[in-house]
This record gives sequence, structure tokens and C-alpha cells, in this order.
Amino acid sequence: MVKYAIIHEIPSVETYCKLRLPAGIDPTAAAAGLPNSLFAVQILCTSQELDAVSQPVTVGMGRIIGDGALFFQVVDIAVLPGHQHQGLERMIMEEIDSWILANTPPTGHITVVANDGEMDLYTRHGFVGADVYNSVGMAIQIVRET
Repeated sequence: MVKYAIIHEIPSVETYCKLRLPAGIDPTAAAAGLPNSLFAVQILCTSQELDAVSQPVTVGMGRIIGDGALFFQVVDIAVLPGHQHQGLERMIMEEIDSWILANTPPTGHITVVANDGEMDLYTRHGFVGADVYNSVGMAIQIVRET
């Protein structure tokens, strides 16, 4: 029987890159960026069939980054394909919601950039389209030749 556990811990670079594999994350950049997380949550998969030597495996994660006072961004909500559609994304967001309520000032700005098809997850947690509050969300991706 599969069971899940929640931990509040920044994932290792190896775990992070495995969960973000489709994004092609650079391990060197991940090693530099991960320690700067304000908050991180991981979902561990455990099983009654695991023997005493086996370790739980991280199958989902989410992070909050920012300056810790004015601006916060929800990033890296990811669940491995074999564990999707089991409520793990919701569990991750509930942990993030709790941290936000306990650790952000009333004037803090909390943002998320959602992929198509993921908007429902974030709207269920209070996020609204970025074309509100007289603002429009914008982004740039810097691409350099390696």
C-alpha cells in the first residue's frame, strides 16, 4: 500500500532535477538557487512493502522564493507522473498556503506563473489572473549559447 508523507525541506539538487526533468534544469544553477528558498515542501512516497534498508522517495515538491518581506513567488510545483491525480498537488499547495498565512505581511505580493491546464490548481487557492489590480504579468527568458 502506498502512503505519502510531507516534509518541509529543500530538495537535493538530484531530487529537484529529477522532478523538473521536462524543464531541463541545469544542476549547477539548481545548486546555487535552491539554498535561497524561503520555504520548500516535499511529498515522500513510502510503502508498507519497503524493507528496513529502503528510503522514502520524493515524488512531489513546491517552493516559495522571494525577498522575505515584499515579494513572494510560488514555484516548482511538480509531481512525478506516476503519482499525479492523487491530490498531491493540492497537499503541496495547502502547505504553501499555511506558510504564506504565517510568514507574509498583509502587504506582501504573492505570485505564481502557471502553465496552461494548471490554472485551476492555483485559482482554488485564491490566485487570480495577473491582469487585475491594474497590472499585467510579464516574463522574459534569457537564452545564451553554451
